[in-house]
Amino acid sequence: MPDTERRTRTAALDHGVTVWLTGLPSAGKTTIAHALAELLRAKGRRVQILDGDELRTYLTADLGFSRADRDANVRRIGFVAALLASHGVIVVVPVIAPYAEAREAVRMRHVAAGTPYVEVHVATPVEVCSARDVKGLYARQAAGRLTGLTGIDDPYETPDAPEVRLDTSERSVTASAAAVHADLVERGLA
Repeated sequence: MPDTERRTRTAALDHGVTVWLTGLPSAGKTTIAHALAELLRAKGRRVQILDGDELRTYLTADLGFSRADRDANVRRIGFVAALLASHGVIVVVPVIAPYAEAREAVRMRHVAAGTPYVEVHVATPVEVCSARDVKGLYARQAAGRLTGLTGIDDPYETPDAPEVRLDTSERSVTASAAAVHADLVERGLA
């Protein structure tokens, strides 16, 4: 590789990026996030996962699950992601983020700051998510002990044009993470 090309590539890799994984509960967002982070760290990149469940405990515990609170949750997480990404960190964000308007606000924050943003729709069918039921949410909803479950009795607005769309019912975790990684490499972001 010529020296000029090497310097250009190194400069490109000095920036961060936010990789936002959105999808229904139990779609595979967090599992893919950890597999992707492992791939990126193996390449020497600084990576931070901003897990929606952890952030609900520590950053946004004051918020409920109304539409306004869900939007505020997404916007707060988006602020932290943009801040980290602006300092050269690859930020992987597995968060349901059910509403298109809030996701778009996060994207626009990144655009305004000149920080790369890649939306990944983990488009696993609700039937598959319900069968996985990692946290028992679908079972609690079916038993009448939970209301407001995204994709069941609360809306999930499917992204119109994500940079990557994955159906984890048709693809392994390893293949899913590899697909996101390949997209980042193609864009010069990993």
